[in-house]
Amino acid sequence: MDGLTWITYVGVIVALIIFPGPVALLCTSHGLRFGRRRASATVLGGALASLVLMLLSSLGLGAVLAASETAFHVLKVVGGAYLILLGIQAWRRPGGEAPLPAAPPEARLPDVPVARLFRQGFLVGISNPKDLLFFAALFPNFIAVGEPRLVQFAILAATWLVIDLGLMSLYAAMGSGLGQWFRHPGRAKRFDRATGGLFMAAGGSLIASSP
Repeated sequence: MDGLTWITYVGVIVALIIFPGPVALLCTSHGLRFGRRRASATVLGGALASLVLMLLSSLGLGAVLAASETAFHVLKVVGGAYLILLGIQAWRRPGGEAPLPAAPPEARLPDVPVARLFRQGFLVGISNPKDLLFFAALFPNFIAVGEPRLVQFAILAATWLVIDLGLMSLYAAMGSGLGQWFRHPGRAKRFDRATGGLFMAAGGSLIASSP
């Protein structure tokens, strides 16, 4: 892989990752509610999900999924249902009675296990089977025939992870920065309902989508 190909790849994936999707929304929400430091677990969970999808795609599962309409349908229904569940939970989250605590210091924010945030980040990231097809279609465009494919795949995957971690951390930091403004209970409730609505819309869109 030459330098120009890698730079082109970087430009493509930055444009793809920076566009807010379910993982970015979750990172922003967790950054607001739990602080940037705890939301880092959400970021890591989403990044691990991307790595797993890349590995599965490289093993040919993406091609299998594209060829099997039934398998794709089952996976997207499960993934969409999970996003809808997250949306319902956010929509119904109690928040109108008391304001959220101020963003600093983080010790005053709700204390939740980082394992729970990591798990949610991973599940949201892994819930879209279309990402398997996406990686299966993306990587071949940047792998040079005749050069060691494993090394090239490692470079592409590592580059994706670094950029993904950086941009999702930025979303978490943005959410944490908004924590002060959302101390007002009415604003917190509107944020939860907006977040819930977006998750439900994403889940419904996934279920209704085609390969």
